[in-house]
Amino acid sequence: MSLLQVKNLRVEFPTRRGTLVALDDVSFDIAPGEVLGVVGESGAGKSMTGAAIIGLLEPPGRIAGGQILLEGKRIDNLPYEQMRRIRGRQIGAIFQDPLTTLNPLYTIGRQLIETMTTHLPIGPGEAREKAIGWLEHVGIPAARERIDSYPHEFSGGMRQRVVIALALCAEPKLIVADEPTTALDVSIQAQVIAMLKTLAREKGTAMMLVTHDMGVIAETADRVAVMYAGRISEIGPVRELVRHARHPYSKGLMDSIPPLDRRVERLQQIDGSMPRLSAIPKGCPYNTRCPRVFDRCYVERPELLDAGTTRAACWLYAEGAPQGASV
Repeated sequence: MSLLQVKNLRVEFPTRRGTLVALDDVSFDIAPGEVLGVVGESGAGKSMTGAAIIGLLEPPGRIAGGQILLEGKRIDNLPYEQMRRIRGRQIGAIFQDPLTTLNPLYTIGRQLIETMTTHLPIGPGEAREKAIGWLEHVGIPAARERIDSYPHEFSGGMRQRVVIALALCAEPKLIVADEPTTALDVSIQAQVIAMLKTLAREKGTAMMLVTHDMGVIAETADRVAVMYAGRISEIGPVRELVRHARHPYSKGLMDSIPPLDRRVERLQQIDGSMPRLSAIPKGCPYNTRCPRVFDRCYVERPELLDAGTTRAACWLYAEGAPQGASV
């Protein structure tokens, strides 16, 4: 049974010049204890998908179609106050910059305690002990002494650990982590990734991990969804997608990563750039950059099709594709 189901999600931004479609027919699910990585270039729709799930779309953005279900119950059409209660208790969020999450005027202890007393049936004394436990759990040294410190008294890496503790302390069933390691140095990144992975397994928490870093995805995720121009271009088990990407865009992303086992003179690159929302081409949105493009790609938009061990939105895997077309 999936904990989170996203079905045919469509997000639009009305403008004076017409309606821009930021997410178009996005569907996936996440099981308890599973980490789904969401990867793609800037502007692909990764963070927008996370914002839609946690109910924090920036106006005038709106969900114009589809459904978001948490444990089988629809949450995309709830009133703001009801969604706010779900956001703290059942859905936790970890953002890229910890300073946007933490209140600089409150000690980290107060922020953790208020979160727990708001969402859990416990008093301030018990919440304080639990807060110390969570700070220890995420690797804050001398947690009992540091609990009364303010955010500015912590380093960037330590602040991000506090943010993770804040997201997890109400014991949510789903975590949406949007670029949680981007601002951290590599050694701290590795520790944070290992911690998120362990917590997902131990607590049975489902996690959507948004990032542009394939190394983070390969290390952390069970499955990965590759996004392009507001749509999922490929989704499947992370090991299969990293080793045998099927969609030409996924393959281009994987080929651009430097190999560790051999020396290469020149890295592969994907020519061109992602189209603006106001200029997404007809047919497959990748057709202007794809080295395998053929006639059908210019006129029909592909759905996700079976492509061996993954599913890819690519006409190369449809019946009647050109001979020898598979990637």
